[in-house]
Amino acid sequence: MNLRALVSVTGKPGLFKLVGQNKGGFILESLDKAKIKSVVNLNTTKMATLEDITIYGEEEEIRLLDVLEKIKADGGNTPDSKADGTTLRNFFREVAPGHDESRVYTSDIKKIISWYAIIKEFPLFDEEAPEPIR
Repeated sequence: MNLRALVSVTGKPGLFKLVGQNKGGFILESLDKAKIKSVVNLNTTKMATLEDITIYGEEEEIRLLDVLEKIKADGGNTPDSKADGTTLRNFFREVAPGHDESRVYTSDIKKIISWYAIIKEFPLFDEEAPEPIR
């Protein structure tokens, strides 16, 4: 799963593809049908790549990529992101065993399910991740 160029931006719904950089900040393109491009300044906006996001665990943090891989391996069947909290929590116990239930909220689970729905359609979802830069 090659999600290196995909980012989440604090305060903006959905996911974005990092397409470039200029002196004003990073150029992002929305992953929806509109393909809206915008520039974000890191001095005023927080941005995280999906590769770097982790989920609170009881013993150690769980990488988001590992959770997405588990969902994919289980056939990609996810509940609707608008399902009730119990359904979402039961699903998340299966795909992210050992997550800290007191710090991972239902809203976090909904976000991960909606992100999965977005990225599963892209070819990069099936690509191998490139080696990390050292």
